Amino acid sequence: MSMNTPESSRKSLISSPVVRAVAALVPLAISLVILTWGFFFVRDLQLVKNTIPQLFIVVIAIIWGVGGVVLLFTTANFFVEQLPELWVHRLQPFIFIGPAILMLTWALVIPTIRTIISAFFDEASVGFVGMKNFVYVFTNPAMLTVFRNNLLWVIFGTTFTVSAGLIVAVLADRSRFEVAAKAMIFMPMAISFVGAGVIWNFVYAAKPVDAPQIGLLNSIVVGFGGQPQAWTAFFQPWNNFFLIVIVIWLQAGYSMVLFSAAIKGIPAEIMEAARVDGATELQVFFQIMIPQIMGTIIAVSTTVVIFTLKIFDVVWVMTGGQYDTSVISTEFYRQYFTYNNNGIGSAIAVVLFIAVIPVMVYNLRQFAQREVF
Repeated sequence: MSMNTPESSRKSLISSPVVRAVAALVPLAISLVILTWGFFFVRDLQLVKNTIPQLFIVVIAIIWGVGGVVLLFTTANFFVEQLPELWVHRLQPFIFIGPAILMLTWALVIPTIRTIISAFFDEASVGFVGMKNFVYVFTNPAMLTVFRNNLLWVIFGTTFTVSAGLIVAVLADRSRFEVAAKAMIFMPMAISFVGAGVIWNFVYAAKPVDAPQIGLLNSIVVGFGGQPQAWTAFFQPWNNFFLIVIVIWLQAGYSMVLFSAAIKGIPAEIMEAARVDGATELQVFFQIMIPQIMGTIIAVSTTVVIFTLKIFDVVWVMTGGQYDTSVISTEFYRQYFTYNNNGIGSAIAVVLFIAVIPVMVYNLRQFAQREVF
């Protein structure tokens, strides 16, 4: 007959999964406390950044961010490994995505909820005003102009960006200078939107008639005997197209690369068979190429639509939203940060958020239904 000694009982208790899991909670709780304390510490450093070197704040933020994620993952994984094997297999996959979910929740989900709540309060976020802010957004003449401009961006920006990328991809694919041509078209992608705005400010720059023209476009116009024009200020609402051209110039390379990859994935035998059967190049393009890469066209189009809905940098650098060129993002910035109207600013942000959701859902469904690339 075996007897349970105090020593064996103590070892049995220590080896119990429940006890080990409870003990493993301690380092996990400590890591969460350290992460929380680090957040407030970095935030407080930002408040007194005039008296502390900026490099020191950056280093602390990197240590807290990267080190905090590693610490959280390690302690959470250690905790799960102390559970019974069945629960280890169930929970361990979530440990890998857990830190990312927590950070996304903190940085995106919580601010989104707070913005939606603020949209129902006054400019100081104190008094509840119900739907008043949304009524303003959809009835104010200035906001109606903003929606019109965004519609122009979505329709023409998306159409010409996708069309330009597709045409260049098809033509360059048959050229002896394919690499050089694609490199030239893709090169603007290396430029930031702010930088592109500065570059195109010089392209559209206008001087008085009797002064030398430094703007490329006006120099050409004057060279042909015309008068210099303030292209981004006059011709409203057509001046929006001069801004849309900038994004087409920037993003055509993005769509070209994706379309080029998709076209190269089409079996050559299919197109050769069509040509042997007497199909013209236009028929091959519209009846074979387009259906074969339709998934890529949809993916690129929806991506550009989302981008044009959120356009901000180019408009702000070029015109600051003046001359009837303001879009949803610039109007949100003006209301929230210039006029300090939290209610209307939040309502505009919510409208933009709702406008993007259907396009995102459609895009995700297309990814789920077919191989896009």
